[in-house]
Amino acid sequence: MAKKDLNKIFLSASIPIKTKNQDFYKTADIIAIRDAVRALATVVIPHAHLIWGGHPSITPLIQFILEVLKVNPQNHITLYQSNFFENSFPKENESIENIVYTDKLVDEKASVELLRRRMLEENKFQAGIFIGGMDGVIEEYNLFRKLHSDALLIPVASSGAASLEIFNSISPKPDQRLLSDFAYMAMFRKLLKSIINQ
Repeated sequence: MAKKDLNKIFLSASIPIKTKNQDFYKTADIIAIRDAVRALATVVIPHAHLIWGGHPSITPLIQFILEVLKVNPQNHITLYQSNFFENSFPKENESIENIVYTDKLVDEKASVELLRRRMLEENKFQAGIFIGGMDGVIEEYNLFRKLHSDALLIPVASSGAASLEIFNSISPKPDQRLLSDFAYMAMFRKLLKSIINQ
């Protein structure tokens, strides 16, 4: 299936760092974050188009899944990466063909904001998945919700951190499985059934 025909799914995720935000770090389940990202990539990439920003804790997890999939993954993924971090890109970037590089601006904050705006404004998403994370995941959630008001929102609260905060802020509450279900592969297949093209 051509890339333009695939539904687009946005992933916002990161593994919290203790020195940056202790509150997110305290509630984060690092194993759950890794498992959820790998499960999402496994479920989505063969049937849809996964788009994410190049957080160094997430791209290696997705690259691992790309190595075992039996489809041409380059038609199913787009990685957005800011040139502000060009001296510290993870080595896994080298095996991803479809990367959109955004400009390096005056500082990190402005550069990351540009990346987020381009990533979320240049694509029409059918779903947004939020896993673990820190302040940046909350910022991406708020912008995503504003720009893609009809899209399905999936904050994976069982991974803790920012995604738990997002889950708790939504009323009425999303599917309760997001809070307690660690069988991520089955959960994503169920929640994304109407979106992924099978």
